[in-house]
Amino acid sequence: MAGTVAAVVVAAGRGLRAGGGVPKQYRLMPGGTAIERSLATFSIHGEVTLVQPVIHRDDQDTFQRFSSTFRSLPPVFGGATRQDSVRSGLEALAGRKPDIVLIHDAARPFASPSLITRAIAAAVQSGAAVPVLPLADTVKTVDAQGRVTGTLDRSLLRAVQTPQAFAFAAIADAHRRAQKAARDDFTDDAALAEWAGMTVSTFAGEAGNVKLTTPEDFLRAEATSLSELGDIRTGFGTDVHQFTDGDHIWLGGVKIPHVRGVTGHSDADVVLHSLVDAILGAISDGDIGVHFPPSDPQWRGASSDQFLAFAVERVRARGGLIAHLDITVVCEAPRVGPHRDAMRARIAEIAGVSPERVAIKATTSEKMGFTGRGEGIVAFANATVRLPWRD
Repeated sequence: MAGTVAAVVVAAGRGLRAGGGVPKQYRLMPGGTAIERSLATFSIHGEVTLVQPVIHRDDQDTFQRFSSTFRSLPPVFGGATRQDSVRSGLEALAGRKPDIVLIHDAARPFASPSLITRAIAAAVQSGAAVPVLPLADTVKTVDAQGRVTGTLDRSLLRAVQTPQAFAFAAIADAHRRAQKAARDDFTDDAALAEWAGMTVSTFAGEAGNVKLTTPEDFLRAEATSLSELGDIRTGFGTDVHQFTDGDHIWLGGVKIPHVRGVTGHSDADVVLHSLVDAILGAISDGDIGVHFPPSDPQWRGASSDQFLAFAVERVRARGGLIAHLDITVVCEAPRVGPHRDAMRARIAEIAGVSPERVAIKATTSEKMGFTGRGEGIVAFANATVRLPWRD
């Protein structure tokens, strides 16, 4: 029996050479960021009880934005090296005394549930085990001038992945010993375990369990993710609110000065409300009134960005992504054009997409109807989402 199984998900590195302007674990790609996918894989696994993220101190706000829906412990901060970060995660778990711990790099977001199951079984059997793949290429040694000095027997070589699995007490003790010995040069936890005298076994890794390091890795990962998300759906939403006394309105998460305000529950943001219904419609998950009923006083005056964030998370919980959001606002005033880019940027931020995936258009009703008379404002929205195919 495995007993209590914990996972340390290491996400404290900077990883900027992958491009995108952010640490690679937070770079947006189809199906969610690497940190989201890694946390989700361990959080939903039936044998994993505790998930301990390790993050960089500067990434607290970013981490919270991408982790709020997952079953994980509060994050702890990593150190100057990966080895320091792993030890931080292990020490955070020490008081809970798990039997088995899986140590995984968040930059490997495609680890499968079956790989985790094999890791746990291997740790139970041997106390220390790593996933490996045989090498397909010939491997040679070279000197400082780049000249070949030998050819290695690739039948004896393996490429090592994560999650690496250990008896918790043994690997935690090995990390403490390495710290006392001022050894911080181990490239993975298996190497540290070997130094500490542990016998490390192997189990079958997965070719798809790639580590995201370079921009080319992300291009391949994005292609793989999109191929998994072939169920393309569209949803439609609309919302209307009446003008009343006031000096501003909220549109697309942006406060816009105006000679009047609007009535309605929450902040009466017709753009965000219509988007919520469009997204929920695309995944057949009710509407804004079902999840945030106007009769519930807790939503009175609430900011509508939380409603949109909720709808987006419902898509992510299904393993999907937002492909495009398209909104049309109908009113005589205020003018939407001067605020269009700010609205696109705010919606993109909430939805976790690039602004290029958000379109906002505005028109009048040529003085006809209630919008033409300046009595109210309307928004129409279409949402395109991609989901995994399911029977």
